[in-house]
Amino acid sequence: MPATSDLPLPADEAIAAAAVTAPPDAPDTLNRARLLAEVASLPALPGVYRYFDAHGGVLYVGKARSLKKRVASYFQKDHAGTRIGQMISRIARMETTVVRTEAEALLLENNLIKTLAPKFNILFRDDKSYPYLKLQRHAFPRIAYYRGAVDRKHSYFGPYPGAWAVKETILLLQKAFRLRTCEDTVYANRSRPCLLYQIRRCSAPCVGLIGPADYQRDVSNAERFLLGDAGEVIETLQQQMMAYADALEFERAAEVRNQISALSTVLHQQSMDESSLSSARDRDVDMLAVRVLGGRACVNLAMVRGGRHLGDRAYFPTHVEDATALSIAQADERSEADSVERQVLEAFIAQHYLGVAPPPVLVLSHAVAPELLAALGEQLGVKINAQHQPREQRKLWLEMAEKGAQIALARLLSEEGSQRERTRALVEALDLDVDDLDALRIECFDISHTAGEATQASCVVYENHAMRSAEYRRYNIEGITGGDDYAAMRQVLTRRYAKVAEARAAALAGEPAGESVAGSGPAPERGDPASAVTSAKAAPPKVLRLPGLVLVDGGRGQVAMAREVFTALGLDLALIVGVEKGEGRKVGLEELVFADGREKVYLGHDSAALMLVAQIRDEAHRFAITGMRAKRASVRTGGSKIEEIAGIGPKKRAKLLQRFGGLRGVAAASVDELCSVEGISHELAEEIYRVLR
Repeated sequence: MPATSDLPLPADEAIAAAAVTAPPDAPDTLNRARLLAEVASLPALPGVYRYFDAHGGVLYVGKARSLKKRVASYFQKDHAGTRIGQMISRIARMETTVVRTEAEALLLENNLIKTLAPKFNILFRDDKSYPYLKLQRHAFPRIAYYRGAVDRKHSYFGPYPGAWAVKETILLLQKAFRLRTCEDTVYANRSRPCLLYQIRRCSAPCVGLIGPADYQRDVSNAERFLLGDAGEVIETLQQQMMAYADALEFERAAEVRNQISALSTVLHQQSMDESSLSSARDRDVDMLAVRVLGGRACVNLAMVRGGRHLGDRAYFPTHVEDATALSIAQADERSEADSVERQVLEAFIAQHYLGVAPPPVLVLSHAVAPELLAALGEQLGVKINAQHQPREQRKLWLEMAEKGAQIALARLLSEEGSQRERTRALVEALDLDVDDLDALRIECFDISHTAGEATQASCVVYENHAMRSAEYRRYNIEGITGGDDYAAMRQVLTRRYAKVAEARAAALAGEPAGESVAGSGPAPERGDPASAVTSAKAAPPKVLRLPGLVLVDGGRGQVAMAREVFTALGLDLALIVGVEKGEGRKVGLEELVFADGREKVYLGHDSAALMLVAQIRDEAHRFAITGMRAKRASVRTGGSKIEEIAGIGPKKRAKLLQRFGGLRGVAAASVDELCSVEGISHELAEEIYRVLR
C-alpha cells in the first residue's frame, strides 16, 4: 500500500548556504531553499513525485526507483535555457508518495497523469467510449449498435474502433444471418414484414415467418462467427445446404449458399492466417504502431477480434516535446534505448489499458519495458503478452498499422500548419497584441431559439489552433422576452465573464479571489495512502480565464450589447468583435464590427483570417442549434421522461400527447383521465401520474 511522504524539512548547511549566496534579486530564493530542504529529506525508495505551480496547477508527475536520486537531479544540475529549466522555474511546491515497488510507482504515476493532466507529461485524451455490437436477449434476439457500460443481461462483442466498424458488422450479419435490428416496441406491433424482409436483410420473426428454432440457429451461427469460429460456421452451413439440396428444397439451399458467399468474402478480405492464430486467445490482438515527427506523435491502434480486422484509430498525445525533454534529462535512470517512440508507446499502454481491458496479445512497433506489462497485468488480473518484430501475417498487419500512423500524423501536421497560418493571419488582420500565438484563446457566442421558444446561448472555444470541444458551454436563457436576442446576449456574457472580472479585480487589489484565474485545481491531499489517487479524481475547480478575443455572431446591435456588459464589468472593449452578415447574407461577405469604435473591416472572401472567423462562428451556430433543438424537443414531448416509463412506447406516448395537448396536459391529468386513453391500464396510469407529478 502506498504511503504519502510528509517528512520533516531539516535545512542542512548546504541549503542554508545556497539561500545566503543566491542573488538578492532572485524572487524564488526562499522557495528554492525550501524545495532543496524537501529533496534532502526524501528517502531512497521507489515512489511518485508531483510538481505544482504557484496557482496549484500540476506541472509534472513522475516515478522513480529512488525518489531522492531522481528528484535531486532536477535541482542539482544546470538546466538553464532548456524546457526542463522552464518547468523547474515554475515549481512552487512538490508532493511525493512512497510505494513498495517500482511497478506500483508506474501504475500510480499513470493514474495521476490521467486524472491530473499535467502540463509537462505525455498525455493521451481519455477517450474510452468504444462502441460495441450488442446481442439483446429475447425470444428472437436483436442485434444493435451500443455504446456505454456492459452488463450480463445481454451479449456484447467488441470493442470496435469506431461506429462505422459496428455498422459494417451489423450489415454483414443482416446479409449472412438475417437477424432483426428493430426495437422491441416496433417488433411487438408489426402486422406485416418490413422493407428489410423484402431486401433479404431480416427473416421477419415479428410476423412468424421463421420459427424460434431456426432463428436461434442463425443467432448461434452469428455468435460463433463473431467469436472467430468462422470456419466452423461455414462448414456447418455447407452441411445444411447439402441437406436442403438432398431434400429438393432448392430455394432454401440457395439462401444458405448466399450466406456462405457473404461470409467467405469477408474472411478473404479480413481474416488472419490461421497459422498465426494458433489458439483462440490469439484471435484477439491489438496492433500498436507509433510515429514521431515535427514535435508531434501518433499511436495507431488496430484491433483484431475473432480473427477479423475491425479497423484502426489514431491517437495524438500532447506535451510530447516537453515530456521527452524531461525524460532525456534524467540520464541517470534512462538508457539510450529509451527513444521518444518507446516513451510515447509506454505512456499510451499505461494510460489506455487502465480503463479498457486489453486483449491477450499486443503486437508493438517498438519494444516496451517488460515491467510495464507485468505491472499492468497484475493490476488488471490478466496476463498480457507483447510481441515485437512479428513474422508472417502479423508482420503485414503491423506494417499496415505503421502506415496508418504515418498517414494520420502527416495529415495532422498539415492541418495544424494550415490552422496556425489562419491564426497568424487573424492576429495580423486585427492587430492583436499576442505574445504566444499558440496561447491565443478565442471564445465565440451565438443565440438560438424558435420563435422565442427554448432560447439557448452557446459558447465555443478555439485555442492552440484547434476547437476545444471539452470547453464548450451552453446556457439556458431565462427571464427575458421571447425572441429578444440582445437581452439573451447580455445575459450570457454577464454570466460568462462576471466572475472573471471579479477575480481580476481581486487580484489587482491583492485580495484572495473566490476562484483562481489560472491553474488546474488543488493538489491531492496528504496523509491518506489512497488519497494520491482518490483526491486526484475529484474535478478541479473551474478555471477563470479572459480570452484574447471574444466573437459574437451579429452586427452593431449585438456588439453594442457586448460593449455595455464589458463596460459594466471593467473589461477591455478591444476584445469584442462582431461577425456581421454581408450583403444577401452570403458566405464570404461577412464584415467585422468592433466595440472600441474602430471602423468595420471586410477581410476579403479568400482571406485566411476570415476563414478562421467563419469556422469558429459556424461551430458556435451548430452548437447552439443542436442544444436548442434538444431543449425544444424536451419541452414539447417531455424528452425521455415519458419514454422511460415501462410500458410506454411511441404509439402510447403519441396518443397521450394528442389526447391532452402536450406534456403539461398529461402531467395535469388525473389517473381516471389517463385511463380513458386507449391502451392505458389503471396500473400504467398510476405509474404515469406518479412519475410526472
